[in-house]
Amino acid sequence: MQENITIYLNERPLLLTADTAIPAHFTHAKAYNNPDPEKMESVLQKLENGKKDAAVFIAPDVKKLFKKVSLHFTTLVAAGGLITNPAGEVLMMFRRGKWDLPKGKRDPGEELETCALREVAEETGLHTVSLEKKITETFHYYPMKNKKVLKHTYWYRMHFTGTELTVPQIEEDIQDLQWIKPENVDKYLKYSYENIREVFRAAHI
Repeated sequence: MQENITIYLNERPLLLTADTAIPAHFTHAKAYNNPDPEKMESVLQKLENGKKDAAVFIAPDVKKLFKKVSLHFTTLVAAGGLITNPAGEVLMMFRRGKWDLPKGKRDPGEELETCALREVAEETGLHTVSLEKKITETFHYYPMKNKKVLKHTYWYRMHFTGTELTVPQIEEDIQDLQWIKPENVDKYLKYSYENIREVFRAAHI
């Protein structure tokens, strides 16, 4: 069975699927079978500017469908981490008015796992971090100068066992870093992004 892909455009989801049985939380969204490039562009634009709340593209091959959709963007690959400590707390950071997770763009030729650990170290100041397993991949759009960027982020479970204190990377607009107890995570996710909530769901936190 093919995995569905969800792309978030300004927090509005576009589901790419091979299955005509639409998930319950997308039943209100209009579905498009094998959309051509013009239809794709029109729907993407409406999601971006808020004229649509959600949409579904259906095609037999989800990977091919994703490749066609990604032609409408400049794709950027990134990696990041969901970090826990020995107390079971999760590290979240406050940036640009939202609670987020550390992540960043992959350098040319860099392994995804190396990128994830590097970005965590740069954004949080934590170096005693072990990488465990991949959680999921997320996709979200954002404008950058005159480009429409589709950020494809690989997320990893990580574990912190050191004693160093967190140091927010100010030049990346990170204002605060907090270790959060699992029972309090939902309070922070209310002020986060859809793709970050997706990471927590995939990690069963």
